[in-house]
Amino acid sequence: MDITTIVTSLLTLLSGIGVFLIACQMMSSNLEAASSEKLKKLFSKASGSKLLGVGIGALGTAAIQSSGATTVMTIGFVNAGIISLTQAASIIYGANIGTTVTAQIVALGMFGGNSVSTSVIFSAFAGLGAFLTIFAKKSSGKTLGGILAGFGLLFVGLELMSGSMESFAALDGVKTFLAGISNPIVLVLLGALFTAIIQSSSVMTSIALAMVVTGLINIDQGIFLTLGSNIGSCVVAVIAGITSGTNAKRTALIHLLFNCSGVVIFMLAAMGLGWFDVSYGSLFEKLFPSAPQVQLAMFHTFFNTVTVAIMLPLTGTLVATVKKIIPDKAVKEDTEFTLRYVDDNMLRTPPVAVSQVKREILRMADIALQNVDRSLEMATQLDFSAKKLFERDERQLNFINRELIAFVVRLSGARGLGEKDRTYLSGTYRNVRDLERIGDYAENIVEYAVALSDSGQQFSDDAKHEISQLKSLLHELYDNAMAAYQNEDFSSLDKANVIEEKIDDFTRGMEEGHIARMEKGICTPSVGAQYLELSSNAERMADHLINVAKSIRNLRL
Repeated sequence: MDITTIVTSLLTLLSGIGVFLIACQMMSSNLEAASSEKLKKLFSKASGSKLLGVGIGALGTAAIQSSGATTVMTIGFVNAGIISLTQAASIIYGANIGTTVTAQIVALGMFGGNSVSTSVIFSAFAGLGAFLTIFAKKSSGKTLGGILAGFGLLFVGLELMSGSMESFAALDGVKTFLAGISNPIVLVLLGALFTAIIQSSSVMTSIALAMVVTGLINIDQGIFLTLGSNIGSCVVAVIAGITSGTNAKRTALIHLLFNCSGVVIFMLAAMGLGWFDVSYGSLFEKLFPSAPQVQLAMFHTFFNTVTVAIMLPLTGTLVATVKKIIPDKAVKEDTEFTLRYVDDNMLRTPPVAVSQVKREILRMADIALQNVDRSLEMATQLDFSAKKLFERDERQLNFINRELIAFVVRLSGARGLGEKDRTYLSGTYRNVRDLERIGDYAENIVEYAVALSDSGQQFSDDAKHEISQLKSLLHELYDNAMAAYQNEDFSSLDKANVIEEKIDDFTRGMEEGHIARMEKGICTPSVGAQYLELSSNAERMADHLINVAKSIRNLRL
């Protein structure tokens, strides 16, 4: 056995795996950037039927070329309470179908014979993409270049892996060793182990394809290695689930049980076929003669599609099972605050994470408005029954301010974001700060209310009426400002600007009214000081709300 040949082949194989993994990452990140808006719309529909969930999972994975990213994102959605376990299961089913696209692309690249192979033709896209990335002036052109370069590098890596396999195939010792590994269970375990190590079922399937084409292993061995890769691919989801909440752990377990169930079903079916001297390999050789790469790629698609068809009606049972395995835990509701719509799992799919950041900011705005209402109620009624709830939500606003900004910093550094998403994220720092400041001004008003109560004084009926009118204007401003921010609606922004000017005029009128009441002896100077501070704080709240609405102007690209 030639040691030099073995070492060279192993190094070539390692090089091919590295190039292939980088290519997958390049394609995934650039495809996400190119289709970010469509991805957001796609996953926003994730609350529909199970069949819709399967379609979303399949299309999403095919679009970004990463079942791991889709699964981790789904775990993030479940952890945030956006989708149910049942819906998450259906999306994971679809992701398993979508991931077979890579194997089909790789199989296509293995044709050629005496002519120029399709793999060499596709590899040339790496150069074309590189030139486009370097010389394109627009970000869309650079993104397209990244997609083409990643696509081409996919086949460069494949060529390296195939070349190493051809070298191995020339060594009788290696062929004899591999031929001796015929036990299906051992092959499944090897496929699972290798996939778990490199965390990419696409690479494992591609290596199996190269081994089959070069004759290192037969089609049945390739099939069992591919079955094992489906189990090994669960590692990414399991890691993501471990670090998240109960439902996230359940989602990771659903992924593992689903993939293992499919492998067990097909292993049992293989044993049944064995009684008739029939194997999966012999069946697919008849269906696709003289094309071993197509045989294995088509089996991969067949396996995942049939598994989904079997498991889809059993989703309810699967969900009930994982709930028994991982039961609910008693949670102290008032000890910890959490971000509801985002977690670090979503960093795997940046464009979708951006849309979830917006949902978190809208949630923050809602909490801030509730505290504004509570503060004005305390100021006018001197009823402090909601003070503890107010203080809790003020702490929650501070928590969201701190944690959401930290998340946005991490998200801003992620690859795969379009220019509009990056522009949006750059404005979120101020948006979050604006909303946190609204909470601070509400806290000031509560302090004025406490001071009034301690002094045994209160606002006059006229002052209370003006505060009620001010509250209505703030609500009207809030509705239009948030409509503008959420929907990038410039007509709502125009309405919000008009209302903000009304609030400016109204607060000036409050000062004039207060002076008139003092001259009549209706209000005392000490009460008036609290009243003027209240109107000033309310006017500043309006300024911060309009700042959030105006941030959409930067998104006009």
